[in-house]
Parts: sequence; C-alpha cells; structure tokens
Amino acid sequence: MKKHKIIISISSLIILLIVLFQSAFIVKETEQVVITQFGKPVGEAITEPGLKFKTPFIQKTNYFEKRYMEWDGDPNQVPTKDKKFIFVDTYARWQISDPLQFFIRMTNERGAQTRLDDILDGETRDYIAAHDLEEAVRSENRVPASSGATGEMIADTLVNISVGRQELQRMILVSANKKAMDLGIVILDFRFKRINYVDEVSAQVYERMKSERFRIADKFRSEGQGEASRINGEKERELKAIQSEAFRKAEEIKGKADATAASIYASAYDQTTASRDLYGFLKSMETFEKTFDTSTSVILSTDSELFKYLNSMK
Repeated sequence: MKKHKIIISISSLIILLIVLFQSAFIVKETEQVVITQFGKPVGEAITEPGLKFKTPFIQKTNYFEKRYMEWDGDPNQVPTKDKKFIFVDTYARWQISDPLQFFIRMTNERGAQTRLDDILDGETRDYIAAHDLEEAVRSENRVPASSGATGEMIADTLVNISVGRQELQRMILVSANKKAMDLGIVILDFRFKRINYVDEVSAQVYERMKSERFRIADKFRSEGQGEASRINGEKERELKAIQSEAFRKAEEIKGKADATAASIYASAYDQTTASRDLYGFLKSMETFEKTFDTSTSVILSTDSELFKYLNSMK
C-alpha cells in the first residue's frame, strides 16, 4: 500500500510538472507574445518581459521581435519625371508596433518583409516618377561653379530644386506609413542607399515594364481560365447529378406504374372469360391506336387476332 502511494505521488508530480511546463513561458526584453487558442488570438498582446502563464495544451505562444528590424530593397531602374532612368537602391528600418494586429494581418516577419517590398518599392517608384532626376540626387540648391581652367559649368548645378532628396525620402516614409498603419507595423526610417544615373537603358526598361505587365495579364488570364474551368466543372457535375436523380425518379415512377398496370391487367384477365375477352379487346385497340392511321395499309392472315376484331367490326 505504501509503495502504491509513492507511485501515485510520483505520477502526480510528473503530471503537475508537465502542466506547469506547458502553462508557463518567459517573455524576454526583446520579445512580444500573442497567445492563440485553436489558431485565434486570445486577449491582448504581451509586451512586458517576465514569467507568464497560459492555458496548457490548448493555447500557443507566438513570439515576435520587439527590436528594430531592417528592410533592404531590391535595386531597380526607375524612370524620372524628365524621362531619365536611374538605378535606385533603398533600405529602411521598421518595428512591430501592434503585435496583435500584426499577427492577424501578417502572421510572421517574412510576410511583413514581403508586404514592405510592395509598399516601399511602390512608393519609391511613384515618387521618383513624379520628380525630376535632380530632386532625387540633390538635397539643396548649389552655387554654380566652374570646372577648372576651361570655365565649363556643371550642368546640374544650374537647375534649381524645390523638393530635394531628403524631402523625397520623408514623403515616401510618410506615405508608406499610411499604408502600413493597419498592418501593426511602423516604418521608422527610409533612405536611398544608392542612386546611379544609367545611360542608354530606355529600351530595356520599357521592355521589362511590358514583360511585367504581360506576366501580370497572363496571370490574371490564367486565374480567370482556372476559375471558369472550375465553375463549368461544378455546373456540369451538378447538372449530371440533377439529371441522374431525375432519371432515377422517373424510372422508379414508370416502374411502379407498369407494375400496377400489369397487376390490374393480370387480375382482370384471371377473373372471367368476359373479362379476358375485354382485356384482349382493349389491348388490340391499343395496338390499333399506336400502329395504324388513315394512311396505313396492312396485310393480315385470317387466323390473326387483329383480323378477328377488324372482321367483327364490319
């Protein structure tokens, strides 16, 4: 009995430790946690560090970075307002400001990086395309200066700018934050890493733009065709199911009607000689109705049942 109590005590302790291990978790200074139950968020996000508890086995902890994270854009050739092409390479810093909203909209950091690609690359293209080249490469107006003894002037120093590189970066940052607001993230900083002017690339850029649009158009067409095929397939399947069910019910009704008719005929045939004669007469008349019309010619032998009824009608 004593040994049995010891085993029970040890088992209870092990179960208690398992439950404690499943229910307790630690939030670090650099982390924030969203608790989910069956895939859905429960309560508010946990942003304060320390030892926390959750319902064991049915709740799950989702950890997110609290520190600043980097975004490095893909270098792109972008046309400016004055139809010049520049090679733009950008970077940014961002942070998860609302873990609960971030989990609902993005799920993880990888999804956020992809969404930031769309937002920041798109805003960069839009703002670069809306301004001249000088606005993207200079931050202030400069006094024209000669280039040595030749006395030649640097051409771009003669062009006054009204926005400038710093202001262009700020506008992209503000516009991108408006689009990222409902994602639970905030973009802290945005910068042009490198901008290079590229000669003789107009044709290549236009061809790339065309191929990209064709790719998107082909994707939309492919998705549309796939959806149309799915809808047509479901329509055909449902139509065949309806037709099959209707045919089955019709055959059942016909079978029951034929069985009832045969039963009535058989019963009438078995009752009396007069009934049998009547039955034969009715079936012959039915044959006449279905077989002959005013233009029908027929040759019958004298011992035919049909001849007997026709002869009796004279």
